[in-house]
Amino acid sequence: MHRLDEETLQLEKAIVQYALERVALQPPPLDGPKSEAELEALYGPNVTEDGIGGEEALRRFIEGYAPATLSSDHPRFLAFVPVAPTKAAVLFDMVVAASCISGTSWLEAAGAVHCENEALRWLADLAGMPASAGGTFVSGGSLANLSGLHAARQRMKERRDFQRPDRWRVLSSHEAHSSIASAASLMDLEVIYVPTGPDSKLTGENLAKVWSELSEEVRGSIVAVVATAGTTNAGLVDDLRSVSMFTRENDLWLHVDGAYGGAALASKERWRFEGIEFADSFVIDPHKWLFAPFDAAAILYREPKYAKHALTQEAAYLDDINKAEEWNPSSYGYHLSRRVRGLPFWFSLAVHGSRRYQEGIQSSIDLARATVAEIQRREYLELVMEPELSVVLFRRNGWDPDHYDRWSMQALRDGVGFVLPTEHHGEKVLRFCFVNPLTTLDDVRAILDSLAWEPRGR
Repeated sequence: MHRLDEETLQLEKAIVQYALERVALQPPPLDGPKSEAELEALYGPNVTEDGIGGEEALRRFIEGYAPATLSSDHPRFLAFVPVAPTKAAVLFDMVVAASCISGTSWLEAAGAVHCENEALRWLADLAGMPASAGGTFVSGGSLANLSGLHAARQRMKERRDFQRPDRWRVLSSHEAHSSIASAASLMDLEVIYVPTGPDSKLTGENLAKVWSELSEEVRGSIVAVVATAGTTNAGLVDDLRSVSMFTRENDLWLHVDGAYGGAALASKERWRFEGIEFADSFVIDPHKWLFAPFDAAAILYREPKYAKHALTQEAAYLDDINKAEEWNPSSYGYHLSRRVRGLPFWFSLAVHGSRRYQEGIQSSIDLARATVAEIQRREYLELVMEPELSVVLFRRNGWDPDHYDRWSMQALRDGVGFVLPTEHHGEKVLRFCFVNPLTTLDDVRAILDSLAWEPRGR
């Protein structure tokens, strides 16, 4: 299987050719899902005792399975948080795969880790974090949030001389990403939810009110306050200034989840993030709005030593690595073996420069503003709220939840676009999330125009 024979060379050429052709597509196909029965009926079993050969396996993927897989980099993929990697990032991702780099330690991947750390430094500088800050790249915001909260708990453990309370706790709002609750469950942390005002933002005032109602014992068990810099659902930025003042006054760890919205630190909306420079841990996903391919999330720590104490894995075969003074990525995230997933982001940033990144991010924010005007021109549509970043929420007047669902699936089948409804304050509405600089106002208009008609069938 591992020999470089003639058959393998031909397969190599075919794969590289397909990859290059896919990268060159402008735009790529939107495509769409098929049922399990439809996919099973295409070819039958693919994994057999004797194998089906490289040419046939590649053909089946290209002709059968790829069209049943949505292209997240399509300009009209506006659901969830899309991805929009630069061509440079995608091509260098092929180099990363071909290089077989283990990014566990400096010993194994010094050059690659050096490059990743340069990209991390750029992100830390965007947030105004001190020179001491550092971290690593993990697979996504969920794992990054878990790692950040783990480090926060470690600091509190050390401050309490490892005397455990009845239970560790965090303060958060209901607007925080679902991964916060998931991480808390995995760590057996209790989440104390802080009410927010009509704007759905966490504030220092609301934190102080809840704090005043807590006993001294419960206060001493709180490991972190979780704030959000760009909520996934609505793109809202918590009042980081007042939140950071509260955490400093009460000597609490501030964890800021900027997985989606943190990229806007490089835009003209930087002012919305005042206070983020006081974060003790900060999450930002390059695969969301920093033009990197899946999967790459950065976790940064103001004082990395707490993450190192909490996350370094101990084993006899790791002793030489752990005793070394160099930067081992395995010590700063919940992982050991790891892909150097930050390299495509670093390469693209190095190729294009930070100014081009700033322009690309700003273009999505500008498109969100232009979309508001397009919504307001159509009497059958209504804006739900003014966008802060690049998420736009709006409603189709006269529609019930079933209408939204039927239209969404019909629009995908027709190739109009991929837009899913969401819920805002108990109401089903539509949501655009812009992160792709190749998405145009014409794309938006085509989708909005399709909302003038009733969706067909059920």
